[in-house]
Amino acid sequence: MEQKNTDVKVPLISKIAYGMGDVGCNFSWMFVGNFLMIFYTDVFGIGMSAVAGLMLFSRFWDAVNDPVIGGLSDKTHTRWGRYRPWLLIAAPLTALVLMLTFWAHPDWSSTAKIIYMAVTYCILVLGYTCVNIPYGTLCGAMTQNIEERAKINTFRSVSAMIAIGIINIITVPLIAALGKGNDRRGYLLIAVIYGCIFAACHIFCFARTKEVVEVPEKEKTPLKVQLSAVVKNRPYLIAVAGQFLFGVTLYGRNADALYYFTYVEGDQALFSTYSLFIIIPSIIGAACFPMVFRLTNNKGRSASIFALLTGISMFCMYFFTVGKSPVPFYLFSCLSQFFFSGFNTAIYAIVPDCVEYGEWKTGLRNDGFQYAFISLGNKIGMAIGTSILAAVLGSFGYVANQQQNPAVLAVIKHSFTTVPGVLWIVTAAVLFFYRLNKKAYNKIVQEIQEKRITAWAADSGKASFLQFSQKQGQSVG
Repeated sequence: MEQKNTDVKVPLISKIAYGMGDVGCNFSWMFVGNFLMIFYTDVFGIGMSAVAGLMLFSRFWDAVNDPVIGGLSDKTHTRWGRYRPWLLIAAPLTALVLMLTFWAHPDWSSTAKIIYMAVTYCILVLGYTCVNIPYGTLCGAMTQNIEERAKINTFRSVSAMIAIGIINIITVPLIAALGKGNDRRGYLLIAVIYGCIFAACHIFCFARTKEVVEVPEKEKTPLKVQLSAVVKNRPYLIAVAGQFLFGVTLYGRNADALYYFTYVEGDQALFSTYSLFIIIPSIIGAACFPMVFRLTNNKGRSASIFALLTGISMFCMYFFTVGKSPVPFYLFSCLSQFFFSGFNTAIYAIVPDCVEYGEWKTGLRNDGFQYAFISLGNKIGMAIGTSILAAVLGSFGYVANQQQNPAVLAVIKHSFTTVPGVLWIVTAAVLFFYRLNKKAYNKIVQEIQEKRITAWAADSGKASFLQFSQKQGQSVG
């Protein structure tokens, strides 16, 4: 087998196509993260305790299917590569499940509602896993050049921030416009539109990207060996911890955001105004990651800096409201989103580099399997963040579509400001210990390539010897 050049420059159209994949992801998953909880409680009529239980239960489901899908994607072999075919097949199917998830039946019995919620949500999570894990792993398969990977992830993050901004700005008004006073109809039609966008973006990503980094056949190993290799990969373990904290903080706050503007600020429409203010800082912050990376030469340290500044900005938001002090409120909102967007770019740029470190350290390359645990860490964080929020709101007496008591309002406000602020600072402390800098990474990739060339040469020499022996009529044992 001929050695491929994997230290390649990725074409601009492929970077754009990869970024569009995350546009699709956010039109599904960020829509779910920001709107599904309030849809369940205020539209579908499901109790907070049932929602909290579902969020926790679904993560046990993730604990099974994430590593399975990661392993299956590593073992997939087609003329299109290992990961790209998953985008083509799984994305349209997942789009259909997204539509069913937001199909409300408030007249059903409580038991029927909970069963429908659990079944559709768990299938949706599985479908999203079948798309997101191969999509996330695809970056590492497109090139081994560390700077190209940083650029690819910048395209991804900038695209994601644009998508998130658009979703947050237009969703509430669209629900009202399409539903014409009927939120059930509004949510369902939005899910249909967003599902189509989700599928189309991933099909485009499939069509305009290319995989060049391959996994040698001999490296397909049992689960126990793969887990052992993961434990020895220190940068990867730090990345998983960072993703877990990221999930707790991001999704817990996102689930709280619509409650915050509806009940604390008193106007749900302010959520769209808030989202409009932060969209430009989101894009600029994501685009600033390569600059910070050049200054630090360490993606983990870059993520740590962004996380620290995000936490400080969010903590400051507690002292202001839109009604009484809009200028400082929106100022710190913009700052927190600017720094968060830089973090979001950095944390995902870390993952493919950890794969290279793992191959260098253990001799095992398993991109999809490792990305599965990154995804699992993020989803477990999401489950904990959203389920704790739902459980605490329920315990303090939350009642849907009513004026909330002071304790509930305090929980909602802290969950939007101080709590995520503190968690971002903790995340910064964890990622500070990420040691894989640019110099060490380049040396690792060079040594990996040298080992592969040596192994290829040895295999070629053995093959030539066998062919010569056969010609001479010798028996080779």
